[in-house]
Amino acid sequence: MKPEALIIQDLAMIELARQAGYKGELHLSTLSNVTHPAALEIAKKMGASRIVVPRELNLDEVKMMSEACPKGLDLEIFVHGALCNCISGRCYWSSFLGGKSGLRGRCVQPCRRLYRQGKADPQRLFSCMDLSLDVLTKPLLSLPGVNAWKVEGRKKGPHYVYYTISAYRMLRDNPNDAQAKKTAQELLDMALGRPSSHSLFLPQRPFMPIQPGGETSSGRLIGQIKRDGQKLYFETREALFPGDLVRVGYEDQPGHRTLSVRRRIPKRGRFDLPVRKQEKSGYLPSRTKVFLVDRREPELTKAIRDLEARLAANEAPASPESSFEPTRPKPFKPFRTKSHDVNLFRESPTGRIFGRQALWLDHKTLQSVPRASKGRTQWWLPPVIWPDEEKHIRSLIRDAVRNGANEFVCNAPWQVAFFTDRKNMTLIAGPYCNASNHYALDQLRKLGFSSAYAAPELPAEDALALAHGSPLPLGFVLKGLWPFGISRFLAEEVRLEDPIRSPMNEVCWVKKIGQNNWIFPGWEVDLSSERRALEKAGYKFFLSIRERWPKGFPRATRTSRFNWDLKLL
Repeated sequence: MKPEALIIQDLAMIELARQAGYKGELHLSTLSNVTHPAALEIAKKMGASRIVVPRELNLDEVKMMSEACPKGLDLEIFVHGALCNCISGRCYWSSFLGGKSGLRGRCVQPCRRLYRQGKADPQRLFSCMDLSLDVLTKPLLSLPGVNAWKVEGRKKGPHYVYYTISAYRMLRDNPNDAQAKKTAQELLDMALGRPSSHSLFLPQRPFMPIQPGGETSSGRLIGQIKRDGQKLYFETREALFPGDLVRVGYEDQPGHRTLSVRRRIPKRGRFDLPVRKQEKSGYLPSRTKVFLVDRREPELTKAIRDLEARLAANEAPASPESSFEPTRPKPFKPFRTKSHDVNLFRESPTGRIFGRQALWLDHKTLQSVPRASKGRTQWWLPPVIWPDEEKHIRSLIRDAVRNGANEFVCNAPWQVAFFTDRKNMTLIAGPYCNASNHYALDQLRKLGFSSAYAAPELPAEDALALAHGSPLPLGFVLKGLWPFGISRFLAEEVRLEDPIRSPMNEVCWVKKIGQNNWIFPGWEVDLSSERRALEKAGYKFFLSIRERWPKGFPRATRTSRFNWDLKLL
């Protein structure tokens, strides 16, 4: 069976698909971080046929992206589903706190936890409501290039899928029908998703999708835990059917679990909770909330059985075992020069530094560096550039080049689009490009990069292997403040640059930079002790991030080795 499209999370897959002779469509997911119009042409040249744009874009920005979309490339827009706190491809939170990478689909959602700032009660300071564009989808129908709506449904059941898709099909097919809009909204209310909002989609009326004191878990409230001696139970507010799923409490509460309903229970009927042997009778507080998270109403159960019967009647085609062996890219010819250090600052440093000076590119840093030193400075582009920032970035680059700058670090592969004269520029793929294999590095080489940083979340085994036979000279983030993630959202309750503590007493803080909020841990990464091993493997340059700590912030005595000693999942 020929697939209609491959969803690409990594540049490497473009090369592997070509080698395998794949002729179908290639769709770049939001992890590819295609966030500005200039990126679209580059993505098209790389072989993409569709871009899934970030769900943080507002309507005006979607219009800018659609108007810039080249022929043969279309856009896919999120219209409904979970909102991550951090921007896709710019979240290392789960990876940082346990070696389960969100970039590899293994996120354990630390942003959903309770956090505390100062003496306030713990709240869900980073947990987002779902996105639901519902009636706001009408303008999307007239935008050129927007050819698909995306409904996020990871780990969702048939009930959610059925009601959500039915609602958006109705909105798509009847955009001017008031009754259809009302019915679609009713269907979405029945889908058992999280509380939702329009988020930032309406630029004239943005809504912050983080409400720390509100509910952010999926499901419909159907009761509260009561006690009958040693027994725990709840009285359901609506009828339950065999196969329904109910969730008791929240994931970060003691006694949390999901239960399957085994028999029909009428409205106001009693549901007794089975007692698990390892738990004491008092493990679950009274009044703990219970939610219905998936349904198996008779009509849906019948539809599923009919579908299964139709599928069983059609024998699946045989799938021959693949004999495909990818051809690894040619390694670069190593040069016999000593490794060197790069020091990255937000502001021009005072005094002498050891190694190369690097600065984040903005008007302030450009003006602070003497013209004679601009050519000796490495200039870093931000990890996220939104559509309304593109002209500003182009202007900064022009000013820098006119004043002698010639070496830039791009923190998304598509940022090469800002450089028309690449032959006279030195372009380096920054650590936010998340390069983690030789095929991705080779794609970066083809885009015009002369060297690249390895993904900083790599464990020792992968990081050392990446340098052997690399098609580009490699650098590594050796020490400094690396963020948990970068977000466009920030709850009003969060105070900038003040300590925020998790239930495990992990400390973080938030810094506002441009339109984005950088969430930093309260400790630095430090792999200085591994420098010799990295040099021996073939790494040529090493980054120290000199991020300024907030005034009065309690400096941690600990440092982190990130995932160096782990097996990254």
